[in-house]
Amino acid sequence: MKRVLFICSHNSARSQMAEAFLNAIGAPDYTAESAGLEPTSVNPYVVQAMREEGLDLGTARAKSVFDLFRQGRLYDYVVTVCAEAEEKCPVFPGVTHRLHLPFADPATFTGSPEEILAQIRTVRDEIRAEVTRFVAWCAKGCQGSMGRLQGVPEPGA
Repeated sequence: MKRVLFICSHNSARSQMAEAFLNAIGAPDYTAESAGLEPTSVNPYVVQAMREEGLDLGTARAKSVFDLFRQGRLYDYVVTVCAEAEEKCPVFPGVTHRLHLPFADPATFTGSPEEILAQIRTVRDEIRAEVTRFVAWCAKGCQGSMGRLQGVPEPGA
């Protein structure tokens, strides 16, 4: 089983959605977790948008990536989903691939509740598509095009 960690700034939206999609799409070959640099509460619009897909984030809680690092958690893949996470992500030992897959930040969306939800649905659908591509890329031995996924060189490499 491959272990994957998705990281974003607050673990309130993008990384939570990616975790849920990979656990649904990639089971039983993958297990995903998510964390943030500065965890906050999960965005209620994200909970609603994911519920529409049959995925319940109602009990999801934001976690600190630094807590996971201090606990010595091991992952095969670490995927950052925002620029801040890419820049500040700790180097987890034993990671086979560190990848970057940026998405728009739902915390910045403005408008009426329906307009915000519509924007979050767009990001949700992009994340689902990219998680599906990630699983296909891994099934090909992590070879060939990664779509929007970007490999991140390890420090000192």
